[in-house]
Amino acid sequence: MSTGLRHGWTTGACATAATTAAYTALLTGSFPDPVEIVLPRGQRPAFALAMEELAPGDRARAGIVKDAGDDPDVTHGALIYATVRHGAPGTGVVFRAGPGVGTVTKPGLPLEVGEPAINPVPRRMMGEHVEHVAAKYGGSGDVVVEISVENGEELARRTWNPRLGILGGLSILGTTGIVVPYSCSAWIDSIRRGVDVARAAGRRHVAACTGSTSESVAAALYGLPEDALLDMGDFAGAVLKYLRRHPVPRLTVAGGIGKLSKLADGHLDLHSGRSQVSMAALAELVRASGGGPELAGSVLTANTALQALRLCEQAALPLGDLVAERARRVALDVLRGAPVEVDVVVIDRAGTIVGRAW
Repeated sequence: MSTGLRHGWTTGACATAATTAAYTALLTGSFPDPVEIVLPRGQRPAFALAMEELAPGDRARAGIVKDAGDDPDVTHGALIYATVRHGAPGTGVVFRAGPGVGTVTKPGLPLEVGEPAINPVPRRMMGEHVEHVAAKYGGSGDVVVEISVENGEELARRTWNPRLGILGGLSILGTTGIVVPYSCSAWIDSIRRGVDVARAAGRRHVAACTGSTSESVAAALYGLPEDALLDMGDFAGAVLKYLRRHPVPRLTVAGGIGKLSKLADGHLDLHSGRSQVSMAALAELVRASGGGPELAGSVLTANTALQALRLCEQAALPLGDLVAERARRVALDVLRGAPVEVDVVVIDRAGTIVGRAW
């Protein structure tokens, strides 16, 4: 069913279009505008050039303004440009990180340390388009492609890149070339790369946290380094399913009482638009744990999970611990016997620990 939201283009698709236009101009002296590319699934979008610069026989540069459609993408509106030069015979396509594109400094990513943060699928797309342009206009296909992003280093501070060890700018991403609005694919991919980096660093304990407060609590509680902290956000399922296939010996799940009440109720997407706290489930938890009918009734009619927690605290019933234990069981069910020990830390809005299970 159509959502009515407009799709956009990944940084990888924009970099491929810019590379195609620049290499065409290097060989022919003329920039195609708009420039058409072929995406991995066969779509053929055309991109208008936002900038072009030609030094005949030496280099050509073309730029594309990224349109992320209706997705709230940090790189929406960014100028992505490619500078293409002739390379040494037999070298094929060599990639370089220009201003605003990061460099890999930690193992665990799908690129070697020291490589530009241009992911494998965009590299393949650019390589295929260079090959096509070379065949069409009589080029060798031996080129140096430098990808840059205007203000990319500043934009990268709003991403996971620094934590993942990608320094100096953004990553050039995309597996399909298309940005699906609100699919949050970049966030989920960052969670997976965070697990990969932690495993490569030999971390035996990681913490998946719903926000900055719970992250600070988990880091202080267990003395965890930054590369062991996973910014889970609402995507509990993404963390657990990836750890099922790529286990780390110990996982701490940390978050507020509201979001972890949803996890305890079996929800793996904790976003307020996609799951709700069930006061009925919390009331049933209270009843099953010995809370009287009056307390259960008060919890059932509470406005928030935090209010339910406070009511239970007054009655000396540890609702935070109960939620933590139920959330832990859900996590273990999703892990399906993977060799991962799980503990859960529940906090309130002030960052006070109000429940634990291990």
